[in-house]
Amino acid sequence: MNREFIDAIDELEKEKHISKDILIEAIESALVSAYKKNYGTSQNVRVDIDRDTGDIAVLMKKDIVEEVFDDMIEMSLEEAQEIDPRYEIGDAIEFQVTPRDFGRIAAQTAKQVVVQRIREAERGMIFDDFITRQGEIVTGVVQRKSGETLFVNVGKTEGILSAGEQVPGEFYNVNDRLKVFIMDVKKTTKGPQVFLSRSHPGLVKRLFELEVPEIEEGIVEVKGIAREAGSRTKIAVYTEDPNVDPVGACVGSRGSRVQNIVDELGGEKIDIITWSEDPKELIKSVLSPAKVEQVIPSETEKSATVVVPDYQLSLAIGKEGQNVRLAAKVSGWKIDIKSHTQYTEAMEALENVDSQYSEEEDEIFEIEEV
Repeated sequence: MNREFIDAIDELEKEKHISKDILIEAIESALVSAYKKNYGTSQNVRVDIDRDTGDIAVLMKKDIVEEVFDDMIEMSLEEAQEIDPRYEIGDAIEFQVTPRDFGRIAAQTAKQVVVQRIREAERGMIFDDFITRQGEIVTGVVQRKSGETLFVNVGKTEGILSAGEQVPGEFYNVNDRLKVFIMDVKKTTKGPQVFLSRSHPGLVKRLFELEVPEIEEGIVEVKGIAREAGSRTKIAVYTEDPNVDPVGACVGSRGSRVQNIVDELGGEKIDIITWSEDPKELIKSVLSPAKVEQVIPSETEKSATVVVPDYQLSLAIGKEGQNVRLAAKVSGWKIDIKSHTQYTEAMEALENVDSQYSEEEDEIFEIEEV
């Protein structure tokens, strides 16, 4: 150890943002272990590194006793007073026992500790950086592929884009650039792992924030979003500003804003609707593009029966039930769709049951009178 070593530690502190004291303390601790391993001493040893010169000293501590039973941890009063006559029974004495060839061991150990601490610090900084960016969009480059999993370079680390978080129909090659959503960040023994997504609804929400200044500024609020990646997204927006059209702000001039998002998502359809606190109006909106005749909500169960014209039934339900499924997710309401004919027939059947029940009650009443 020497002054050059201390200068190198100072540089690391500035460059890697690792505290000099933490590094030196780690090296001292590692040197104690190295000393014990090489020289077979007990636990009464410590290592001290001069913060200015880099000089190293191995110090052994012994208790001063009347009768010595273990000379590795004890020293007689006579021996101690040869060093300093002021020592008394019960005192502890610490003296230097640095071996002649300990510098080589120290240099090797210090190098290992510094490399390890730098690696740990860098992993810690990467984790701290990405954990604060969870829920954001980043642009990355596909670094490599393992089966269907993509490993994406997102700056300081590789993110994992698993097959389940990719969009059906999208394919990427090594060196392709893509926008990804930071879904989760976890600490592991191999360092931080960043989990990415292209199919998460949050990706669409963040894309709207990037494209629509009114959303980023908080003038327009995204109240609900539901997505079936690669196919369709429904997003409900709201504003308290009477001078702002929330849907128009998201669509943009001649549809430019929403078109940029559609292009980024490979042609995925996007329905933008106006949020309403009135469940009838909200459910009518979320079932767009289908036309709705009547909404019968049940506040207690948060479910609603929706009546649509006969010719609109398939449109309201959507292909394989997609439209009504997304409508239910974005609104938070359970939706049961019936055609006009189905609803009328159900009401007539109910009336017939009620009428029959009333007639039976009248008959019972007449019998009781007789």
